[in-house]
Amino acid sequence: MKGDTKPTRSKTLISISKKTFIQVTVLLVCLMVVSIILTYILPKGEFGTLTDGSPDYSTYTKSSDQSGVNIFKGIFAPFLVFASGDGLTLIMLSLFLLIISAAFQVMNDSGGIRLIVGAVSKRFEKRRNLLIAIVALVFMLFGAFLGLFEEMLTMLPIVAALCLMIGLDSFTGFLISIVACGFGFASAVTNPFTVLLASEIIGVNPLTHIYYRLIIFAVMYLLLLGFIFLYVRKISKKPESSLTLQHDGELRASISAGNAPGFESVVTLDESGSGENTGARSARKVKITYIIFLLVSLGLIILCSSLSALRDYTVPVLIAYFLIFGIIAGIIATSKPKEVFKSFGKGIVGALPTLVFIGLAASVKYIFDEGRVMPTIVNQINELTAGRSPIMVALFVYLIILLLEFFISSSTAKAILVMGILSVVSVGLSKSMMVLLYTFADGYTNVIFPTSPVLLISLSMIGVDYFKWVKKSAPLFLVNLALVAGFILLGLAIGY
Repeated sequence: MKGDTKPTRSKTLISISKKTFIQVTVLLVCLMVVSIILTYILPKGEFGTLTDGSPDYSTYTKSSDQSGVNIFKGIFAPFLVFASGDGLTLIMLSLFLLIISAAFQVMNDSGGIRLIVGAVSKRFEKRRNLLIAIVALVFMLFGAFLGLFEEMLTMLPIVAALCLMIGLDSFTGFLISIVACGFGFASAVTNPFTVLLASEIIGVNPLTHIYYRLIIFAVMYLLLLGFIFLYVRKISKKPESSLTLQHDGELRASISAGNAPGFESVVTLDESGSGENTGARSARKVKITYIIFLLVSLGLIILCSSLSALRDYTVPVLIAYFLIFGIIAGIIATSKPKEVFKSFGKGIVGALPTLVFIGLAASVKYIFDEGRVMPTIVNQINELTAGRSPIMVALFVYLIILLLEFFISSSTAKAILVMGILSVVSVGLSKSMMVLLYTFADGYTNVIFPTSPVLLISLSMIGVDYFKWVKKSAPLFLVNLALVAGFILLGLAIGY
């Protein structure tokens, strides 16, 4: 039915609204223009050279040349950067984002995500608190290990309606789905869009000290769970205190009429209507197929990151896996090859705007390199942080990325922009710590900053005003900020 398929059309792994795309693009273009101007203002310089021919970032020589970057190179930097020394890495990262987005789009459209979460929920539907803990954990795992976030908007109506059915409210559904996934995205363990991407750019094994990120994940999960249970306890005693009281009245009426979103019969990719009521065996096939698909993908990430012979090929291996088996899993799950390829293509199209972000973000570093001011900038950072406490340096880097997050919500754009520069500076921090700082600053803000489109859309879906959410969640994020600072300090103390 047309009404059943419409909600999933725009739900892609990387779903960027026109407004967000324009805002981020304009901001990155402005940064690019500023970087061009800076090449005519800042002193030029160059690094020394080590015996193996690689740059010696500890040796800096100032140049008397005052000319800036060639203006044509500056204007066409978003294209020329793909032919630069960083070009191959950028091309591989672009392919990675396109393919992984497409593979998860097929999983989403085929009902894989819906069925996996639904299966967990149904198993514990009579044990409310355990159900909340399990669903929140599943969504956090999706964010922490696979970097899923935007497409969880598809699941919000389902989880919200489920919460109503067990005597809770839509806001609880928002907390255990969208917020939990956001916390997982930030408490990243193998998140491809933060940990793997940043590690690839800065040149460090993503599994280095992974135990510490697992501890962070566990602590943040308990923090979120405590916040959720406090809210559930409050509305259980005083239902009128629910933040979604009016919205839920309408939704309960819809549930009573049998029209609640997410509770219709399982539908596969067939848009003709013949795929309706496919039955338990069809749903089981989809669910098992994607559980295996996700487990194998996690296994590949761990295997490639663990073996030195495969470490440099982690991204190419994942590209091949998601390209080949993303399609095969979809065909096995749905038996609709034509619709699978259509969904796969839709996922690629949905991710295309990120290529613009990649080109523009990488242009800043390219322009600085071509204008020969990157050595000057790096040398200045080195001088500012020389002799400083590692604690002050770490907090400084964290706050800088936090500031960028407010303006640039794209993890990809920030990773390339920030990690590209951090990869060549010497600030007394390990590469693993810089990746951790990046994930901390990039993730939790997705569920608090007003520049996060997923947050704003989610709140509008459950009828909650943004400022009410800020007021309600303020204690959660204040404790979260304190824990982040604590984990940074502890990480430095143990040599992370």
